[in-house]
Amino acid sequence: MSIPLRSPLAAGPAAPTEPERTTHAAINAVWRLEAARIIGAVARMVRDVGRAEELAQDALVAALEHWPRDGLPDNPAAWLMTTAKHRALDGLRQSALHARKHEELGADLEALQAHVVPDFVDALDAARQDDIGDDLLRLIFTACHPVLATEARVALTLRLLGGLTTAEIARAFLQPEPTIAQRIVRAKRTLTAAKVPFEVPQAADRAERLDSVLAVIYLVFNEGYAASAGDDWMRPALCDEALRLGRTLAELVPHEAEVHGLLALMEIQASRLHARSDAEGRPVLLPEQDRTRWDPLLIRRGLAALERSAGLGGALGPYALQAAIGACHARAARAEDTDWPQIVALYDALAQVAPSPVVELNRAVAVGMAFGPAEALAIVDGLNAEPALQRYPWLASVRGDLLLKLGRSDEARAEFERAAALTANTRDRELLRLRARQCP
Repeated sequence: MSIPLRSPLAAGPAAPTEPERTTHAAINAVWRLEAARIIGAVARMVRDVGRAEELAQDALVAALEHWPRDGLPDNPAAWLMTTAKHRALDGLRQSALHARKHEELGADLEALQAHVVPDFVDALDAARQDDIGDDLLRLIFTACHPVLATEARVALTLRLLGGLTTAEIARAFLQPEPTIAQRIVRAKRTLTAAKVPFEVPQAADRAERLDSVLAVIYLVFNEGYAASAGDDWMRPALCDEALRLGRTLAELVPHEAEVHGLLALMEIQASRLHARSDAEGRPVLLPEQDRTRWDPLLIRRGLAALERSAGLGGALGPYALQAAIGACHARAARAEDTDWPQIVALYDALAQVAPSPVVELNRAVAVGMAFGPAEALAIVDGLNAEPALQRYPWLASVRGDLLLKLGRSDEARAEFERAAALTANTRDRELLRLRARQCP
């Protein structure tokens, strides 16, 4: 049974001392940074992600017991890794003894300690032992295995790779903590029952699995960038986690164009986070944002990742195309300098490689900015019958904005009110109702 990853500071009545607070802060920081690597290394040994997480948490509990008393070790990350591996070896030793396989035990332990080439590496790749053999990469592909439902992949990824507690994941997605806990437990059981190997898939299946990994990371980022429900318009911590996962993945598979495309998209979008709300937390839409508050470092990182993706032949990948759209905004010093015809062309390309009603709706917005609201409204009206958009608040919002620009205020007001009724986010609802009231 997994041990809750929470600080024991609140367990007793006595207030923690300053050294205790410092030690526990260090433990939390090290765990958040190293949890995925520790779980990945142990999972390679025990071949069970759920068991690996339990062993890693056992090492964390040992740190909570020893470090406040003995002081921080010189290398906290190595201490946790060594402790977890020792516990894994003890478990393997006991299992082998119970099975009366002493000779096999010795061979297994020797192989584990020698870090042999994993058996899943492609035959052509085995000789060079490239980055595909990295424990962290295996953990990413395992947590995002298609045998799991999307919600389970997201929760398990944040738990194993983000180091988030069940309570933190529950707060981020506005779900009851028991629901998230059950989802994570079921996900680990599903992986075990399906006998999902702890590996990166071979070349034939890698592209499909990579798509799943990228989709999970971007889903996490999007929930942080524009929260689907609750009182907060954004949850920057989720954006930070998704960016960290994206950067890690780009280091592990540096030759995958769409990985760099997704990273470019997230870096560019994240550059606007500080400008997307005012001092009271109210949304600030793109045309009204103070672009001096956009983060120039994240923009440079995003543009560099976009160039890297194009250099790998991925300029027309779905994430790279969306990143290129973001780059058009990032390069414009003022809203009126935005190259909207170029954005329309990029959406045309995106509609070819990844068609969806939402892409078409976003394309309509760009058409309205480039060629006028009347042409855009015709596109939007053609989307009214799309089943996927029946309860999508931004269809009504976009239609309201176009109607307002055409001077059809009463219709615009009704659309903004309809959009407000459909959204589950408090800040979005307030903004849409304000726009309805402002219709002349």
